[in-house]
Formats: sequence, C-alpha cells, structure tokens
Amino acid sequence: MRKSLLALLLLAASGLAQAAVELKDGHPERYTVVRGDTLWDISGKFLRQPWKWPEIWHANPQIENPHLIYPGDVLTLVYVDGQPRLMLNRGASRGTIKLSPTVRSTPMAEAIPTIPLEAINSFLLSNRIIDDPAQFDSAPYIVAGNAERVVSGAGDRVYARGAFSEEQPAYGIFRQGKTYLDPNTQEFLGINADDIGGGEVVAEEGDIATMELTRSTQEVRLGDRLFPSEERAVNSTFMPSEPASEIDGLILDVPRGVTQVGQFDVVTINKGKRDGLAEGNVLAVFKTGETVRDRITGENIKIPDERAGLLMVFRTYDKLSYGLMLQATRPLEVMDKVHNP
Repeated sequence: MRKSLLALLLLAASGLAQAAVELKDGHPERYTVVRGDTLWDISGKFLRQPWKWPEIWHANPQIENPHLIYPGDVLTLVYVDGQPRLMLNRGASRGTIKLSPTVRSTPMAEAIPTIPLEAINSFLLSNRIIDDPAQFDSAPYIVAGNAERVVSGAGDRVYARGAFSEEQPAYGIFRQGKTYLDPNTQEFLGINADDIGGGEVVAEEGDIATMELTRSTQEVRLGDRLFPSEERAVNSTFMPSEPASEIDGLILDVPRGVTQVGQFDVVTINKGKRDGLAEGNVLAVFKTGETVRDRITGENIKIPDERAGLLMVFRTYDKLSYGLMLQATRPLEVMDKVHNP
C-alpha cells in the first residue's frame, strides 16, 4: 500500500514537473543562432511561456560562459529523464571550448542580448530614479553659462554651485521630472530624473565649479541639477524568470511622454526591489476593463480585465521599476495592471 502511494506521489510530481514547461506547437528540434536574435525570440520558438526558459536550459560547465549564447551556436532539444532540455553546441567559428591551462576569453559584447537593447539603452546608461526628494534640493546645480548664456550644450563651459568631491570629477546633469505617488496609498515612490547631459569638473573656487560639458541630450539650463556619475554594471544577459513573490501593480508612466503603450515601449511600474522584483522578471499586463451602463437594469458595471501583453523588468529601484513591453495584443495605457505571468 505504501509502495503504491509512493508511486502515485512520484507520478503526480512528475506530471506537475512536465506541466510546468509547455513546448510550443511546431517547435524546432535544432536551432542555429543568427545575428539579430534575442534570447526572448529564441525561447519563444521553443516554449509557449518564454519566461520558463531557465527551466529547460542545460548549462554545460565544459563550455566557457555557458549562459551566454552567440551567433552560430546550435541549440538542440533533448529529453533527460522525460523532461525537455536545451543543449548548447558552440558554433564552428568559435570552436569547442576544451578544458586546458590556457583560458580563452570571448567578448561578452558579441553575445546575443535577452531583449532588444536599442529600446532600453538610454535607461540602462543614463536615466535614473531618485528615491528621496531632498536629494534634488541638496544637489549641486548649474548657476551660470559661459558668456552669460542661459542655455548650453556639449563642448560648452558652464559653472555650477554646490558641494563637490575631489574624487568625483564626472557628473551627470538632470532635470526634475515626474514625481511618482502610489495611486492607491499616495505613498511617495520616487522622482524621475530626466537625463540632460554630462560633464567634468575642471576647476573649483569655493563652492563654484567650472565644468566642461562632454555630452548633452537637450539644452542644459540654469538650475539643472548634478549627480555623480553612477558606476553600475549594464546587465544585458539576464535570464527571463517569474517573480519570486506575488506582484499586483500598475503602469504609472511611459517615460517617452505618451499615455498609449505598444510593443518595445518602456514603462514605469509601481513595484520594485522591496516588492520582490528583480531584473529579468516577466509580468503579464492586463487591460483594465471599462465601466459600462447595463441598459437592462440601469446599473454601472465593470467589464473584466483582459490579459493583453507581457513585459520584462530590466531596471529595478526600491519602489519603482522600468520594464520593456515585449508583447501587446491590443493598445495598452497608463494605469493598466501588471501581475505574475
């Protein structure tokens, strides 16, 4: 009896494991990676739920950087103990990596990205969220332009006032953007710091610094604030995954200044690290149902929310995150909902 019960439990567990990953109808048995692919595109060729990619990925420890995939690599679908697994064979142009005293290095820049990086480059490199509003008030600011100019650009010299560190010559220049409050609790979540440009301190006298503007995305104005340049790793190889905790959030903003959301748009959501979100997490997006009038009863009723897209989180802050819309089956907008996929 005990053996029968154990067998049933093992069978049930096996069935649950198999149900966890659903292969896509018509999936290939082999696929050769080409330049321009993304990990999301490739996982979508094999899986109905692309974010479950880590569950079938077999990282071969004998291959250098086994979690990175390059053009020319061949992915083969095999079964291990009845479960689907993807095996990686390095392309002929790279050759097979063998264990030896000499370590061969491969530039990570050649690896295919998880998602199209051109859609998020500015957010990875420049944009930032300020968690404390006092940071803007206390940050150094542009006090004057060269020859009494009120606007400046790359190559110009400007003057800034504030507390500067001798160990920090490079600064980003930002303008205070939207202040985000939680729509439900009215809690302060952060301020979007709009990237204006950057420069280097070349001289100081008292609390006045002379700066050379090295870049500008728009005109630098008097009053724009300076923050030390961040030294943070640009992560382009995160693996798609489900959030570790339950997420019930909202799209707060589309930073490019519109309210409609389409594929490959960047959005700001009201959940972050403290809520358990991590870079690479995938969230389902639900179109908020409209409130309509029932012509029979005269009542106002709400149409159910409709699942209408997927986004991947690529940058997290304490209370907010940036996400890239990877799928959108219908137009979405600010205040639409995000949940676990």
